[in-house]
Amino acid sequence: MSDSHVQDAPHEGPIKTPTQLIWTVIASFVVPIAIIVLLVNFVVSGDKSGAGSAAMSEEAVARRIQPVGTVLLKDASAVVALRTGEEVYNAQCTACHGAGLAGAPKSGDEAAWAPRIKTGYEALLTSALKGKGAMAAQGGGEFSDFEIGRAVVFMANKAGGKLAEPKAPAAAASAASAAK
Repeated sequence: MSDSHVQDAPHEGPIKTPTQLIWTVIASFVVPIAIIVLLVNFVVSGDKSGAGSAAMSEEAVARRIQPVGTVLLKDASAVVALRTGEEVYNAQCTACHGAGLAGAPKSGDEAAWAPRIKTGYEALLTSALKGKGAMAAQGGGEFSDFEIGRAVVFMANKAGGKLAEPKAPAAAASAASAAK
């Protein structure tokens, strides 16, 4: 058998001229790109939050990006009203030491405070300023180191200690006496 009948049949296709070939090649690149651009525009247009999800709402985004803290600049030479140990204790320490949370010795518990009081004022103050166990460092916060020292003496003396009130720093002492 001969293959002449296959060779004799002319090859017919949809592209018959070079111009048609050029347009076909251009369309094969442009059409998919146009479809991709249209799909991307469709996806990013409008508010399309997930079902049951408010993670991208304006309120949720605002909560996530809100400032964690603030910076407060104070004049170091300004007159300062020093707070008593009891005032500092009520403002800062009572949350944990009042209820004995996270292993904090309860205020007034002589048995829990006795070994701590024996270490002395400086050791107690260092623990308060630098933190100990679950207690965060209190130094450098809202209260001065002197005021934290007053609170330490207040708590220790409330639990049977006989610690002396710390001496006010020179600048604060002179400002306090000038204010009187």
